Amino acid sequence: MKVTGFSFIRNAIKLDYPIVEAITSILPICDNFVVSVGNSDDDTINLIRNIDPSKIRIIETIWDDSLREGGKVLADETNKAFAAIDNDTDWAFYIQGDEVVHEKYLDTIKAAMVKYKDNPKVDGLLLKYKHFYGSYDYVGSSLNWYRNEIRVIKNNKAIYSYRDAQGFRKDDNQKLVVAPIDAYMFHYGWVKDPRAMQEKQETFHKLWHNDQWINDNVVKATEFDYMANVSQLELYRKTHPRVMQKRIESKNWKFEYDISFNKKTLKERTKDFFRKYFGIDISYKNYIIGKKI
Repeated sequence: MKVTGFSFIRNAIKLDYPIVEAITSILPICDNFVVSVGNSDDDTINLIRNIDPSKIRIIETIWDDSLREGGKVLADETNKAFAAIDNDTDWAFYIQGDEVVHEKYLDTIKAAMVKYKDNPKVDGLLLKYKHFYGSYDYVGSSLNWYRNEIRVIKNNKAIYSYRDAQGFRKDDNQKLVVAPIDAYMFHYGWVKDPRAMQEKQETFHKLWHNDQWINDNVVKATEFDYMANVSQLELYRKTHPRVMQKRIESKNWKFEYDISFNKKTLKERTKDFFRKYFGIDISYKNYIIGKKI
C-alpha cells in the first residue's frame, strides 16, 4: 500500500501557519508528500524544502488571485497538488496548513487505509475535528464548527477539491462515500498571535470577497479581537500533538474565556433536540456515510 500526503501553502511565515508541524505530523505514514507552494512574500519555499527532502516534492505555483468568489483559488491549489500524485499511490492524505494530526491516531488511520484499500464502495476516510480558538486551552463547542471532514481519499483522479477546499466531490458533483474513523484532526487556524491573526483575516477575506465588501466588513486594526468574535468554547485539558509542543511553549499572548458565558442559539438547541431524542443529525454534510462497507 502506497500513501502520498498532499497540501498547499503560501506565505506560511508571514501568516504564521504551522505548516511544518502539519506535514511532519502525518509524514510517518506517508511514503512521499506533494506540496503546492504558491508565490509568497516570504521564504515559504525554503521552509518546506527543509522539512524532509527525501520525501517531499514541491510544485511551485502562481495563485490566480482573480478567483475571489467563494475561495475557489484554495480548491485550485489543492487540485494542483492532487494531480501531481503518482498513479501508483493508493491513498492520498490531505492536510491543510493549519491542521495537525496527533501521533496517537496514526495507527488508527493507517489501519483504516489497509481495511478499505480494495473496497470499491469507499472513496475516502472521514476524520473528526477539534477546533482550537484563541488559545491552545480552548476548543470551539458551538455547532458553527464543522465536526467532521474528508482528509483521506482514494487516488482517483475523478475526485476534486470542492468549493473553497473544505472537502471533496467526484465526477459530476457527486458527494464522496466515506468510512468514518475514530481519529481527530486538530485545527489550529484560530490560534495565532493576535497581530498575525488580524493580517490573516485581512488577507484571506480577499479570497472570498471583493474590495468593497472587505472595506465594509473587515475591521481595520493592528490586532485581532478574539473576544469580539468568540463563540461557545470548552476547556481542553488533554495533550496536543508532540510536533506542536515547541510552538505551544513559545506562545506570547494571553487569551482567557469564562465558559459560563456560553449560550446556545435556537438553531443549536433545535439540532441538539433532534440528535438527542431522534438520533438525527440535521447538520449539513459534504459527504455520504457508507453503509454495509
